[in-house]
Amino acid sequence: MKLAILSRNAKLYSTRRLVEAARERGHSVRVLDPLRCYMRIAVDGFAMHHQGRPLTGYQAVIPRIGASVTRYGTAVLRQFELMGSYTPNPSDSILKARDKLRCHQILAAQGLGLPATVFGDNPDDTGDLLKMLGPTPHVIKLNEGTQGAGVMLTEKLSASRSVIEALRGLYANFLVQEFVAEAKGADLRCFVVGGQVVATMKRQAPRGDFRSNLHRGGTAKAVTATAAEQQTAVRAAQLLGLGVAGVDLIRSRRGPLILEVNASPGLEGIETASGVDIAGSIIECVAKSAKRSSSPAPKALVHPG
Repeated sequence: MKLAILSRNAKLYSTRRLVEAARERGHSVRVLDPLRCYMRIAVDGFAMHHQGRPLTGYQAVIPRIGASVTRYGTAVLRQFELMGSYTPNPSDSILKARDKLRCHQILAAQGLGLPATVFGDNPDDTGDLLKMLGPTPHVIKLNEGTQGAGVMLTEKLSASRSVIEALRGLYANFLVQEFVAEAKGADLRCFVVGGQVVATMKRQAPRGDFRSNLHRGGTAKAVTATAAEQQTAVRAAQLLGLGVAGVDLIRSRRGPLILEVNASPGLEGIETASGVDIAGSIIECVAKSAKRSSSPAPKALVHPG
C-alpha cells in the first residue's frame, strides 16, 4: 500500500509511530505537511503537488490534522478523496467532530448521553440561557479548544455570567455545560479503530483541577471499559463517520456521558498506559479498508507543474 500521513511534524510521537508501524508491515509511507500541499480543481480532474512534485497513486491517507489548520488541512484531505484515496476519517467527518456544538447535536439526536449543554449568542439572553442549564457549577468550553485549553469551571452564577461576557467580548464561540460532580475529575479515553475499542485509559485530573487532560498534568492508567461504555464510544465514532477516534467519556449516575470525540487522537499517552500497539491496529485497519475500497480515481490527473 502506498500511504500518506498528513502531519505538520514528522517527529511527533503519533506520526512516528504510524510511520514505523506502516514500514514494519511492508507499506510505502510518506509524511506530508498539509500546508505545503497545493491543488488544482477543475471539471477535467483534480491534481495536487507538494513542494513542486505531483502527488499521485496514494491508496490511503491518514490525517493528523491539528485544530489550528483544520480548514486548509481538511481541504487537502478532501482533494485526496476526490483523487480516489481512501481515508479512515473523511474530511467532512473531521469537521463534524471539531465543531463541538455540531457534534453534540448529532450525538444527542441519536440518544447518546452527554452533559446538558446550552448555547446562545445574544447577551440579553444570558440569564435565561443559564436557567435552561440549571444551577452551578458550570463548565464553559471554547467550541474549538483542544487538550483542555479554553475549558473553565465556574462555581457561582455571577462567575458564569462574567466569563460568558468576556468570551462574547472576544467574539469567541463557546458552550456551557453542567458539571458532573460524581465523575470526580476523571474521564475515560476509549480509542476506537475500525468499529471497535482497541484500548481504554482512565485519566485523572491533578489535585486542584477538574481537567484530566495529560497535557494539563493529568495521570493515566489502563482500564477495561464496560460493555455500555464501549458501545457508546463505537456508536459515537460511527455517527460522525470516523474510523479512528478518541472518544472521551465520564462515568455518571445516568451511565456514560460523552465529553468529546477527537478525530486526531494522540497515541503516546494511551499506548504508554495500555501497552497496546494502537498504531499497528490503525495501519492494519486502513490497509484492509483501502484494499476493499480500491477503485480508479474519479477524475485524478497529473497537471504539469
